[in-house]
Amino acid sequence: MNLIDRYIFRSVLATCAAAVGLFTFIVLVPNVLRDMLAYVLAGQLSPLMFVQLVLTLAPFAVTLALPMGMLTGVLLTLGRLSADSEITALRSVGLSLPRLARPILLLALLGAALGLYCNFEAMPRARVTYERNFAAAVAANPLQLIVPKTFIRNFPNCVIYVNQKEGAVMRDVWLWKLDDQKRVQTVIHAESGHIDYDESTYELIVTLIQARVENRAERNPESFLDSPYVASFGKIEAARLPLDRFFGHSGVRVKPEWLTLGELQVARARLATQTPPPGQAGQFARDRMKLELIFHDKLNTALAVFSLALLGVPLGIKVSRRETSANFGVALLLTLGYYLLTVAVKALDRHPEYRPDLLLWAPNLVILVLGIWLFTRIDRK
Repeated sequence: MNLIDRYIFRSVLATCAAAVGLFTFIVLVPNVLRDMLAYVLAGQLSPLMFVQLVLTLAPFAVTLALPMGMLTGVLLTLGRLSADSEITALRSVGLSLPRLARPILLLALLGAALGLYCNFEAMPRARVTYERNFAAAVAANPLQLIVPKTFIRNFPNCVIYVNQKEGAVMRDVWLWKLDDQKRVQTVIHAESGHIDYDESTYELIVTLIQARVENRAERNPESFLDSPYVASFGKIEAARLPLDRFFGHSGVRVKPEWLTLGELQVARARLATQTPPPGQAGQFARDRMKLELIFHDKLNTALAVFSLALLGVPLGIKVSRRETSANFGVALLLTLGYYLLTVAVKALDRHPEYRPDLLLWAPNLVILVLGIWLFTRIDRK
């Protein structure tokens, strides 16, 4: 690289790094608030464990922040250089637009390579490590999930409220069991009770003492035309609360999206060689398409780093803005449009006959074609 290449490369790199860091923080915040804040406030997670989990989750946020950060960095840098007439001065000495864009496109290729590594290796390993550490923190003291004077909704089809709690002993306990439509099917109120943890099944066992149980009509539990069945028990095992939020049936759950490249290839090959069971051909095809969508989505997101950067070169030169907010707005609109289109295509995963795995490439191809067209138009001027 000569002096001009190094100048442009360093300028774009610094801005892109800052933008990726900002967008990583923006992506992390809602995930942290949703997953961990309640457990930190309840004392389930120590501050040190909280920080460790946030850092572990960072590669997941980087995979989403890279395309946005790359486009934003290119727009901000080229907008400033163009507004300061530096681009005009460089072109006046005979440097063409492709020549000026060479260090930017090189950085975009490096960003795409980083995206491939994050999507296929770093992010899957980070997600599994995050879930494993999160599960270990919960398993270390699962009884802390029951927080006094709080309506607890962490368990499927069940809501529990405890007025007082000392260790495993609870007092003034309310438990609502819900049907599949989230209607109250059973109401249990007990003077006291205790809670235990079954490590073999990853379940909390709630045993209530002096309990009153009200069972409502199964078909229409919200109707009080039929009198509910009411019974009293001196002692009853009221519920077994599975910790499905943290564990699967055989340890930490692993979603298909969290498979590394090697694991994903093995899963794809296994499904490709299997014969669907009788009557399950449709579900089998949908399972295969889900894995294909995951594979193509990871590739597609990495390519988006390069295609959005390519589009950002002519846009940044054309708009000639120094205003950071305006360039941020353009970058957000473009990336949000890209992500909305990909989400719409991925919603077709239950219709493999439409080949959503191939349609997933359409937004990226549109961006590439638009970037090349704008690139050639500006270069002629």
